[in-house]
Amino acid sequence: MYEPKMELTLEQREILEGKQGPVLAKIMETVTMFGDIFGAPRLVKVTHDDGHLVTSFGIKLLKPLFSTMEQINEAGIKTKGHFTVDPRPIDYKNVKCNLLEKLVFSKIMYAKQEMYERQLTLAGLKDKNAFTCASYLPEIGNTPKEGDILSWAESSAVVFANSVLGARCNRNSGMLDLFGSILGYVPEFGFITDEGRKAKWKVIIKCEKMPEAQILGSAIGMKVMEDVPYVIGLDKFLGNELNDDAVSYLKDFGAATASNGAVGLYHIDGLTPEAKKYGQKLIRDDAKEYIIDDAEIERVYRSYPIMWKKPEKKGNLVFIGCPHLTFAQCNKWTDRIVAGLKETGRKKVVVRTIMTTAPDILEKFKQTPKYQELLKTGVKMTSICPLMYTNNPLTKSRRIYTSSNKLRTYSNARYAKDEEILNFIVGKEAK
Repeated sequence: MYEPKMELTLEQREILEGKQGPVLAKIMETVTMFGDIFGAPRLVKVTHDDGHLVTSFGIKLLKPLFSTMEQINEAGIKTKGHFTVDPRPIDYKNVKCNLLEKLVFSKIMYAKQEMYERQLTLAGLKDKNAFTCASYLPEIGNTPKEGDILSWAESSAVVFANSVLGARCNRNSGMLDLFGSILGYVPEFGFITDEGRKAKWKVIIKCEKMPEAQILGSAIGMKVMEDVPYVIGLDKFLGNELNDDAVSYLKDFGAATASNGAVGLYHIDGLTPEAKKYGQKLIRDDAKEYIIDDAEIERVYRSYPIMWKKPEKKGNLVFIGCPHLTFAQCNKWTDRIVAGLKETGRKKVVVRTIMTTAPDILEKFKQTPKYQELLKTGVKMTSICPLMYTNNPLTKSRRIYTSSNKLRTYSNARYAKDEEILNFIVGKEAK
């Protein structure tokens, strides 16, 4: 038996000793070993029972994961609450594939999808709609409160929960998210602690116009890497209330900081909960400084490589929504596409365009007149993860345009600003 360095309660030690079964003992051993690596003095109680798991795809290579899940299921072990999980990888109805691509997806890559979803359900999956990277949005029903301690993974979900909601969660890897949700305890270190939430960077925004959320997040992520930034000057564009527009912006901004760097927490002066409460007291005395103006935003944007095999050709597929779009963003993109087509005199988009959002948000959006308006333009909606689609090597021939810096980072997709994406799909500009 592993002898932990951290202090355990009697209950925790009995679990480690196997008094609640060998599977739970292995889970406790893993979590305590993880905490010891980072010098955690103890385990602290998870106060938001609903977890979020990053591993949502039944890829055949994940045999150890499936084996562990089988042991958990056979032991009858469930999470303390329910949990959500990242998006499904495929949707043949709305994200069409040719026969060979479908064969690779269904028989080679994600052949274990149905089996894995059964395992997730037995372990405590919230429901059939629980597949989204934006689990924190109100429609999904997994929104922590300020100060809540979580056991989550998924970089964009963790950074949003920490920053916009003021919850506390480290950037866990797959399975550690589940283990913490089963035990109801996580190691106390990093973003769980007050000291770990202080900013090592003061980022000063001196832009004349609102910077694109995805590019600003990318710039900060690449500069500060895993450190905490305190951003000054962005509230002049976003205001001091976390309304729909601010939430949508910070969702995309945070995802870019987390994928283009490794940011797990940021503070926005005058806007995010801890920044409103403590202000610049959150900035460490030895903090470094990074000034961002319009020229710096443009420099970062122009630095992105074009990974297409034939970069001289136009794009032939557009993905909008990574992380998943908010309800407000679904409405705004619809209005912009409809207005753009009216301006160009077209009825349908000129390139295959797919918008992604959470299943619960999609169901809500389908009840509005805008959904039918969007379908008439030829745009499709789905709840898959675009990145999981691009993992199929046969999709490398697709020249994908996206306004997601996360998708750009993890695939061959080419990034473009929202306005450029809009102009392209309505035929205003050739890309």
